[in-house]
Amino acid sequence: MYDVTALGEILVDFTPAGDSPRGNRLFERNAGGAPANVLVCLAKLGDSTAFLGKVGDDAAGRFLVEVLKAHRVDVGGVRVDPAVPTTLAFVELDAQGGRTFDFRRNPGADTTLAPAEVDAARIADSRIFHLGSLSLTHEPARSATLLALSEARKHGLMVSYDPNLRPALWRDLDEAKTQIASVVRYADVVKLSGDELAFLTGEADPEIGSRMLQGHHGVPLVLVTLGPEGCLWRLGRSMGREPAFSGLAVVDTTGAGDAFLGAFLHTLVARDWTRVSEIEPGEMPRMVRFACAVAGLCTTRHGAIPAMPSPDEVARLLSRSGG
Repeated sequence: MYDVTALGEILVDFTPAGDSPRGNRLFERNAGGAPANVLVCLAKLGDSTAFLGKVGDDAAGRFLVEVLKAHRVDVGGVRVDPAVPTTLAFVELDAQGGRTFDFRRNPGADTTLAPAEVDAARIADSRIFHLGSLSLTHEPARSATLLALSEARKHGLMVSYDPNLRPALWRDLDEAKTQIASVVRYADVVKLSGDELAFLTGEADPEIGSRMLQGHHGVPLVLVTLGPEGCLWRLGRSMGREPAFSGLAVVDTTGAGDAFLGAFLHTLVARDWTRVSEIEPGEMPRMVRFACAVAGLCTTRHGAIPAMPSPDEVARLLSRSGG
């Protein structure tokens, strides 16, 4: 059985890597894509994972499959499209490591995953099913995503959802809000940024917004990542905050939210929990602190998948910070 199976985009992030001797910007090829990032984080922490998605029959697609294999992520559910190229993203970083994306995805292979190509057997043989919102931007991937979600619910899997908003990939933001919100009510765990929460609820205050999201959609567990302010969590009627780790040299925040969610799902797997109702509110601070540690370490390196930390690195950071 897989601990976590995820469906969605996998792509190449071209991340800034200094300048050439002639003064031209250099970019480093890194594997990325939010669902794939989450799985690699989990795999590095020792969990069994499987990825469902599609790449092009090109150098970028072959590179991505090899990266997943190297990190022990099962790729039996990855399809190859000979007619559509693998999605690419060029990343720009500001002085604080904040990032913006310029995508080459019109179309990209990940958007062409069809319902008939979804590996339902791998979903059925999993404990947790994870998905994001970028597979909802285009057909047929949208229908494939909804089919996979239906399979996960049919087999009683815990559903993890990241409403990962990338405005440039949607035809308009009204459609984005409708499609992203349509999945929220089926999720057991929803992880989103403060900006994404405000987009969905119209409320800038994360305490109010998380309560609205929970009340309107019945989400059992909401995790709001707030960058240097850490995380706000809401489990049923309980709510809390955990600070981010200070003193880390942040160079690139790409993948930090995915590292956070992967680490949090790892804490569920480690306790053999398959229902959010099994989580005691008193356990949440320690679980969220672990996730903040993993996310913090991810920001100290460039890229997303290459930046995912090892268990030993996480343990050292927690030890230095008093657990």
